[in-house]
Amino acid sequence: MKAAILYEVGKPLAVESIEVEGPRAGEVLVRYAAAGVCHSDHHVMVGIIPAPTPIILGHEGAGVVEEVGAGVTSVKPGDHVVSVWRYSCGACEPCLSGRPATCGHGAQMRAGGVLSDGTTRFKKGRERVHHWLGVSTFSSHSVMSERSVLKIRDDMPLEKAAVVSCAVITGVGAVINGAKVRPGESVAVFGAGGVGLNAIQGARLVGAEPIIAVDIMQGKLDYARKFGATHTVNSSDENPVERIKEITGGKGVHYAFEMIGVAEVMATAFRCLRTGGAAVVVGIADSKSVISINPVPLVTEEKRLIGSLYGSSSPRLEVPRLIDLYMAGKLNLDDLLTRSWPIEQINEAYGALLRGEVARSVVTYS
Repeated sequence: MKAAILYEVGKPLAVESIEVEGPRAGEVLVRYAAAGVCHSDHHVMVGIIPAPTPIILGHEGAGVVEEVGAGVTSVKPGDHVVSVWRYSCGACEPCLSGRPATCGHGAQMRAGGVLSDGTTRFKKGRERVHHWLGVSTFSSHSVMSERSVLKIRDDMPLEKAAVVSCAVITGVGAVINGAKVRPGESVAVFGAGGVGLNAIQGARLVGAEPIIAVDIMQGKLDYARKFGATHTVNSSDENPVERIKEITGGKGVHYAFEMIGVAEVMATAFRCLRTGGAAVVVGIADSKSVISINPVPLVTEEKRLIGSLYGSSSPRLEVPRLIDLYMAGKLNLDDLLTRSWPIEQINEAYGALLRGEVARSVVTYS
């Protein structure tokens, strides 16, 4: 069994053979077919998000169930599944109020690098290796809680299913569930990467107009039109606030989505709003950063600054719907997934991501 292991922050991932213990009661062993190459995992690699090491990262994945532990009822060997990267206990206040991604138990698992029982299933020799978000998709095989997998239809290509489990649900969900954008409302999306492109196509799905993509790379902006962008703003050579106000007749947008995780861009998104508008923060920033905004419009113009995690969604409801939309030809995943790499080339895959050469890519397991 092969995995990409982070031994030290700031160092490349090491692709090595590992041992994976079998599933205990309530757990599932998944053989991954593909795992998404996402900026969030890179945040751990460079120390923006703290995590224990050694650790197997990856949170966006799809594969096939190989074995189940005692008491598992929702999946069986042979089922196609996607990872649900934020564990939810189903019993706490956030879970019961429709916000499963904010479950406190899931947050504890992330911080400790463990499964729901507080232990690990990965070993490298005598050393225990930590899990990431309970799913660790950068391993060919991974054990996880039954609550961390979701059965999907068998005719859905697994490479494309992998990106639905994070990039798609996070972007589309931020628009539909987080902001609740209505037909005819205006939208600006800051950051036309994998998640941003999905926010753009989420805006298209609900009938938003105009849909303005903002980025510093012209190639990404041109590509954003494939997903529904009606206007583009290259913020490296024009002022995005002024240009967005110009596009919207001087009013600003109803909703501005920040997909990058940069505090200054979050403040810029807020300044692009019209009266009553909302800036929705999706990107994960460095915990030491601070947003600097004028607080007066929060009151006098009722502008809002809100966050959206995991698309403000219930993955068990939304992922099957998104897959059905793709299979019906209404969701663009074919242009989203621009490259696949063998797991042995995962560091090259991250290099391409950081250079802006791909919309979304996956690593695969032979």
